[in-house]
Amino acid sequence: MNVRVDPSRPNDRRLIRGRCLEAGFTLVEMLVALFVFGLIAASAVAVMAYAVDGQEVVRGHAGEIAAFQRARALLRADLGQAAPRRVRDASGQPARRAFVAGAPGAPVLLGFVRRGWSNPEGEARASLQYVEYRIVEGRLERRTRPALDGAALSAPQVLLEGVRSARLRFRFRGDWLDGWPGGAETLPDAIALELELDGFGRIEQLFLVPAVPA
Repeated sequence: MNVRVDPSRPNDRRLIRGRCLEAGFTLVEMLVALFVFGLIAASAVAVMAYAVDGQEVVRGHAGEIAAFQRARALLRADLGQAAPRRVRDASGQPARRAFVAGAPGAPVLLGFVRRGWSNPEGEARASLQYVEYRIVEGRLERRTRPALDGAALSAPQVLLEGVRSARLRFRFRGDWLDGWPGGAETLPDAIALELELDGFGRIEQLFLVPAVPA
């Protein structure tokens, strides 16, 4: 039996609404559901992007920390083998001091001779090596000479970047000094090196220099 439904009658309108509710969601409910889903999706994308950015930052800092640790290890190895031996220039004139330390702002930060230069190939050369540390355009560089006397410096090895400033202090005869007053063939007892680095600020490191005769 077919029953006609007249929307103009109140009872029939209630019947139509009831059938629509039984059939599924209304349009308003669908719009609200889509809006909520959009918010959740946008939040998930934002969280994922933040996590990726955080990983990149951590990875970048990890690389900077590793570079700092390598530079520190190299400085410790060089200064721990320092020898009170003066080098000669191309004309044969000896340097004024065996241990050179530049003032703040000077291009040469440290220059000295070290022992223990490894020779795995058995070359005909000494085990002593001249090493030099410089601050060049915000980079901490290390350079060496293939021979102690009269040889040119090697190409620079970049150890650190983002160096804003460098300051040295020297332990000598029981006192800490801002400048190096050592004689022709003397070495400091210890060195305090303060570096101001991008992303890290000021970091002070202490290096011991063994007083061993050449």
